[in-house]
Amino acid sequence: MHLSVAEALPPRASSLGLRRVTTVRTFADLAAAIHELAPRLGDVRLVTVDGPSGTGKSTFAGHLVAALEHRGTVALVGIEALYEGWTLEGVWQRLDEAVLEPLAAGWAGGFHPYDWATQSWSSRWCRVPVSQVLVVEGCGSSPRAADRLASYRIWVEASPVVAFERGRSREGVNLDRRLRDWQRLESAHFTEQDTRRRADLRVNGDPTGPLTYDPTAAFTALS
Repeated sequence: MHLSVAEALPPRASSLGLRRVTTVRTFADLAAAIHELAPRLGDVRLVTVDGPSGTGKSTFAGHLVAALEHRGTVALVGIEALYEGWTLEGVWQRLDEAVLEPLAAGWAGGFHPYDWATQSWSSRWCRVPVSQVLVVEGCGSSPRAADRLASYRIWVEASPVVAFERGRSREGVNLDRRLRDWQRLESAHFTEQDTRRRADLRVNGDPTGPLTYDPTAAFTALS
């Protein structure tokens, strides 16, 4: 399903006569399109779901994985498990060495996730099997280094206010300062990596007004 509608931009943009075109797409259609793509990570199609914290990346990735499961094998990695605390430093290298390189060679990957409670790497082992599609979700999942490996790159966005309030409800108000520092860090990262522009698909993680579709089955794509 592809239904195009016009969505109002902020007042200044509207005063210039600009409109943002949005399209309602189904997760089933997106899953079918992904399976049509050539794998670039060995026999695996790597799909990244990136964007600021609190925009709805995890929810989007979950619905996409459910749709992909109807078409074949799929694995999901939340890249946050590879953060060493409140930083993006080294996260792509860890993902590449522990997961992507083995999968490219036809072997299962895996990693010890970071334990935020103890602020150390867990002894628990997370195995990532070879599958037709690997979805990597989270801030920092689609740097320029991913371009040679990713079959499809997705960007999810929402207003900074909405994203912050979602983060606060998840992390707690006592982490307000941490969350604001994180927003600045991820903003600098996205600017440096030009992440939004490089995406193959941009998604509205907070569509306004009454929805005309089931959000577990469809989503709003941005132009």
